[in-house]
Amino acid sequence: MDIRLKASGGYAVRIVERPGLWMQPSELDKLVADLRQVASKTLPAGELSYGVFAGDRDRLGQSVITLVTRRADQTPVAFNALALMDVDLGHRSEQVLHLGLVMVDPSLRSQGLSWVLYGLTCVLMLFRNGMRPLWISNVTQVPAVVGLVGTGFARVFPTPEGGVQNRRSLLHLLLGRGIMRQHRNVFGVGDEAGFDEDRFVITNAYTGGSDHLKKTLAEAPKHRDQAVNDFCRDQLDYDRGDDILQLGQMDTPTALSYVGREVPRGSFAALTLAVGAAVLQRLAMPLWQWADTQREFGILRPREKNE
Repeated sequence: MDIRLKASGGYAVRIVERPGLWMQPSELDKLVADLRQVASKTLPAGELSYGVFAGDRDRLGQSVITLVTRRADQTPVAFNALALMDVDLGHRSEQVLHLGLVMVDPSLRSQGLSWVLYGLTCVLMLFRNGMRPLWISNVTQVPAVVGLVGTGFARVFPTPEGGVQNRRSLLHLLLGRGIMRQHRNVFGVGDEAGFDEDRFVITNAYTGGSDHLKKTLAEAPKHRDQAVNDFCRDQLDYDRGDDILQLGQMDTPTALSYVGREVPRGSFAALTLAVGAAVLQRLAMPLWQWADTQREFGILRPREKNE
């Protein structure tokens, strides 16, 4: 998937799926440089050394990147980096979309880009998945993000609300165990970090490359609902550096709710085009690749000519 659209305010959006599998080296280097440029304006000090910032082609081959640039001069101003994780459950494998990093140039916050950065890519991936529910994961110590994920997706655990709709199922537990066993490097958690399976809390989480993201409780952006802030304060040891691992699903009702709640009316046309492009690529690309006998596409090989 490689989709481009215009956002209000003079911004351009590009969403690329698994760029490490198909981008030319020079284009991939430019993409990573743009991500690092945004990060340099967001982080107070240091440089992240994990995930998409490492520039590793294999890692980028499992990523979905949303990059926002200023149309006038092509300056990168924000990005969202998601990771696709195949979690081995023993009897089968389940794909989980990790919400990863969202970074915005501090001078350009509150510019109406939240609908692009916090849900658009998940909606497109849902359409790419044939509208079948997608599992999502989130690792954070920020109350604002904990609350956003808790209300923005279905069947999320853990959340402050609790109740039947927000309880831990067996699949939640199996996915949590699998993610912590197989994919710690995706969110920069070291091998020494612990995992509390009852609370879904990662203890001593900031030792695997994400060290510069560690925040105190005072520094972490708060949620408008004080119950969420109290939940994070009670569950996490901010001095040690704990994180909450949240698991939930993006499904059709969630996507429709997101569109009606978050997408500005002036952006409906852009969203419709983006969804149409994602569906068209899903349907048309296999046929085009099958018909092209001159180029190699993954396991598809060019037809051999008789000599």
